[in-house]
Amino acid sequence: MIRRETIVSTMYEAMCLAATNLPPDVEAALMTALEEETDPLARRHLQVSLQNARETGEGAVLVCADTGFPLFFVTAGSRTQIAGGFGVLWEAAREATARATAESFLRPTMVNPLTRDNPGNNLGPGMPTVELRFNGDGDGLDIIAAPKGGGGEIFGTFYRMMYPSDGEAGILKFAIDAIRDGCYAGKICPPVIVGIGIGGTADLCMKLAKQAALLRPVRRPHPDPRVAAIEDKLYAAAQRLGLGPMGVAGTNAVLAIHVETAMTHTAALPVAVNAQCLVGRRWRATISSDGQVSYTGELP
Repeated sequence: MIRRETIVSTMYEAMCLAATNLPPDVEAALMTALEEETDPLARRHLQVSLQNARETGEGAVLVCADTGFPLFFVTAGSRTQIAGGFGVLWEAAREATARATAESFLRPTMVNPLTRDNPGNNLGPGMPTVELRFNGDGDGLDIIAAPKGGGGEIFGTFYRMMYPSDGEAGILKFAIDAIRDGCYAGKICPPVIVGIGIGGTADLCMKLAKQAALLRPVRRPHPDPRVAAIEDKLYAAAQRLGLGPMGVAGTNAVLAIHVETAMTHTAALPVAVNAQCLVGRRWRATISSDGQVSYTGELP
């Protein structure tokens, strides 16, 4: 039985680690981008970004000042038991988020969309977000905390309900246009991890795009060869846009392109794009049934 207090402390620690550390796969991808860039300004942007991320991580300082949207992705097994029931997850996320905000690991960026009132603790309808899914027959919890920056969400989100006749060519054009529009002038802090959702309903399509950007190790190809081929085509096209880090001239405005798909209506072809900024913040924690907790920057 997993206790509420354990979940609160784990969510808090995971969010703080995510806000102050560069995930190892993201750092490796940035290093590769640096090796590939030839434009002096593009290289300088990457060098400074890596230096800042490493220095802030060593001192438990924010790896980026915009801590954005507080998101938690939770996976439970069929035998997972939580004292007080699964509703505790949302209570724990609120408590963890309020504490992380009070201690300045998260900036108070969540406001009422109409009045623009700011409660100062990142709490309110829909925030923090907790997405729960069940997988396997385990008895623990897997938690990924992701403070998703505002730039990638505001300027790097695109959606279109296309016609089935648009086919793969239409998907590719829409996606590369979205990447260009988002990376131009550095609006989404490139080089970015681009998630693309294809299929499902409108909301599921958007969810797939966000999960593709946040929850897959950088540059791990999709297991379906056809989907992986689309990822490769788009990545190659992105490198030919002439855009580099922070929107200057270069080749690496994109670190990776991840595509996820879902079955959809025979008359529909929904496509969504969602970007994760260059620091790629997310940290993972696991809680065993006996309350043991571990943390890692690696994704499963």
